[in-house]
Amino acid sequence: MKLMCSEKRLNKIFFPFLLVICLFSLGIGAQTKKASSAKKTVTKKNEKQAKDARKDSRKDSAKNKSASRDSKKSKSSAKNKETAKRNDAKRDKLTAKEKARNKDSKKKLDPKKQAEARRAEAARKRAEEERRQAALAEQRRREQLAREARERRLAFERGLRTETVRNIENDRTDGEDLQVRQAAVNALGSHAGTIVVMEAQTGKVLTIVNQDWAIRNSFKPCSTIKLVTGVAGLNENVINEEGGIGETTSGLKLDAALARSNNGYFQRVGVNVGSSKMVDYARKLGLGEQTGINADGETAGRVPNGNSNPRIYSHGDDFEVTPLQLAVLVSAVSNGGKKVVPQIPIPRVERTNFRSKTGGRLDLPKQSFEGVLPGMLGAAEYGTARRGVDSTMGVAGKTGSCIGKGSWVGLFASVAPVEDPKYSVVVITRGQSERGKYAAAIAGQVYQALRSRITRNFDNEWARRNLKPRAEDSQTAERSDEDEEGFDEAEANDSVERSVVGGTRSVQVATQPVVKKMVQKTGQSKPVFPPVVITFDRSGAEKSTEKKRPRVVKN
Repeated sequence: MKLMCSEKRLNKIFFPFLLVICLFSLGIGAQTKKASSAKKTVTKKNEKQAKDARKDSRKDSAKNKSASRDSKKSKSSAKNKETAKRNDAKRDKLTAKEKARNKDSKKKLDPKKQAEARRAEAARKRAEEERRQAALAEQRRREQLAREARERRLAFERGLRTETVRNIENDRTDGEDLQVRQAAVNALGSHAGTIVVMEAQTGKVLTIVNQDWAIRNSFKPCSTIKLVTGVAGLNENVINEEGGIGETTSGLKLDAALARSNNGYFQRVGVNVGSSKMVDYARKLGLGEQTGINADGETAGRVPNGNSNPRIYSHGDDFEVTPLQLAVLVSAVSNGGKKVVPQIPIPRVERTNFRSKTGGRLDLPKQSFEGVLPGMLGAAEYGTARRGVDSTMGVAGKTGSCIGKGSWVGLFASVAPVEDPKYSVVVITRGQSERGKYAAAIAGQVYQALRSRITRNFDNEWARRNLKPRAEDSQTAERSDEDEEGFDEAEANDSVERSVVGGTRSVQVATQPVVKKMVQKTGQSKPVFPPVVITFDRSGAEKSTEKKRPRVVKN
């Protein structure tokens, strides 16, 4: 009983204590919940406030931007309004001035004056229209003249070719070597020109293609006249032993000047020789007189008596020569000075032996006329004719290019082989595209047809004395066309590239770029250039050690 009572007491004591604990725990839980909810509400409030603040700031910035824009717009509009007002004021002033002027003009001009002003304006317009129509008419007239000039040139070119064909058809071929003639006709092709093939030491004519031009017509010799200038300069001691002019030992020499057809060199030589002596030497070499060929109507040509223009020594101005005269000239300088008389064989009389005729010998020392042979040989080896002829055949020649009788003239006068000349071949062509290099190419084809008849004799006395091994100078070959005679006339307008094909060879030749002239052209009778010393390196041409090739060297 006592025990039970104690338990009851304990329960009574413990139960309130438990109750208090439970209540206390419940209170703590409620407080934590309230605190957490309070925290949540605070955080939510803070986030909302931050968002609202950001929105407000954005709105404020937008308002500020719009306000700045408005202010700018207002400022610009204000400026625009001010400028517009100023412009309006200016226009008003101008219009006011114009109105005032118009009023003044109306006040000043009466009806008569106004009518006169209108008539003057109409007259001015008519004059302008007339000038415009006149300018158009002048333009049309010039175009028509240019067309007519082109047509005349074409007609002239066609006429030259037609005349050549007609003359060849009318040639008398009795006594000619028909095989050589056919080769010459094929080589001439469509060119307007003439060809003479003659035995250099006897004067026997193998063929003359276009006999009318070769016998009864004469042509400007162009740069082939430099052979006469060279002979005169050597005999008058204007050209020294080294090939220079006067006492000059440096500069361009005779061999290279002939090979490249340098105009300035021969003008300086000729001026020192003089025109009267130049004419005398030309006559000694067979120019200005008939050759004596057994054909009718031979012309004597012309020499420039009384003309001292420097171009007579380089371009052949005021000279006129025939192909036969050039054949006699190159034969004389190459066969020991003997001048032959060209003769066409007569079959009925001369069936077996041909009797040659001579016109005497050159009254000159051998070194004076033989001195031009190395330069003639150089023209074929490295000079102006190198693309047209085969230098291994010993061809020695001189090209020529200039304007004569209304067209270009191309010439090539040559002999082969140089150490013992057997044939002389002279080619003259006419036409807008003709040059000496193309004439040389035609002669080259004739020499190809004669190749089997040409034998070189290096044991010849002249060959032993003058022919020495020469190494080809590539730089010289590249520069050989720079001084070609045609460049100082109108080579800038000539871009023609010709291909001459025939026989067994095809020769391709082309014009070269224009170079600066050394001697200016002149129409006066006195030289207009000062003495000039030209430096030229001969070491490459004289001392080269490339492959050996025979070359003529001056004594």
